[in-house]
Amino acid sequence: MDEVKATVLIKGKVQGVFFRAYTQETAQELGLKGWVRNLPLRRVEAVFQGPRDQVEKAIAWCHQGSPSALVTEVDVSWSEPDPALAGFEIRY
Repeated sequence: MDEVKATVLIKGKVQGVFFRAYTQETAQELGLKGWVRNLPLRRVEAVFQGPRDQVEKAIAWCHQGSPSALVTEVDVSWSEPDPALAGFEIRY
């Protein structure tokens, strides 16, 4: 199955609520490659790569996030898959 890659920018109360750890767990359960990291201004950026249906599930999860998160906005941009991506990591 063809892979797709989505870069997701999540805004709201998404730092200090284990958002990155839950994102990693969700992505691994979905069999996705990529990474997640905190950005300035209390935002989180995630890259999901894998089958489109699984990537779309990860994006849908981002709208709710971790149990203590309060997501106010999710922006998605699509690009060509990166053959160098392997596994799913938390970047610092």
